[in-house]
Amino acid sequence: MRRSDHLADMDLVGPTRQLACALVAGRGHYERVTKAVLEAHTSVWIATANLKELMVERPGKRRYVSVLSRFDDLAKRGVELRILHAELPSRPFRAAIAAHPRLVRGGLQLRMCPRVHLKLVIVDGALLYLGSANWTGAGLGAKGSGRRNFELGVVTDDGPMLDQLQGYYEHLWRGAECKQCRLHDLCPGPLNLRT
Repeated sequence: MRRSDHLADMDLVGPTRQLACALVAGRGHYERVTKAVLEAHTSVWIATANLKELMVERPGKRRYVSVLSRFDDLAKRGVELRILHAELPSRPFRAAIAAHPRLVRGGLQLRMCPRVHLKLVIVDGALLYLGSANWTGAGLGAKGSGRRNFELGVVTDDGPMLDQLQGYYEHLWRGAECKQCRLHDLCPGPLNLRT
């Protein structure tokens, strides 16, 4: 594999190697991925095509709350929260985030790029989810079994893969691909010019 300065080659096929990972499907996304996000200590990086309001279980209770309420708690503790997404977040998501001034002021960093189609979640630089699920209730298994999407993914704590995909995410996040992108008409602006 060719290694670049930014650790984020956009066109690659890596070498075949042993990888310890767990398969997740359906409600498994909620149990393994969403719960890991809600227990983050330092950082949560999410990439998703669709960004919608997500209701999560309230700790110790059977009532549900917006994931943004839980993100607000994480931001208050200093957890870095990033979401790289492809299209305008859903109206309920936008309404819910407006109720959290800390998130609006930068506690939750949002960047939109119409070319983002990857779905990944990196928690504390130590857990990686890579799969088909968008950051939505139907995708992450938060909805009832008759309302969930059919999603598959893998979770791993593999250091080399985490390093590589954090580099890839950072490369996209800072707008390194904006200059040569041909979707300027659909884009709200180069990522590298945003704060």
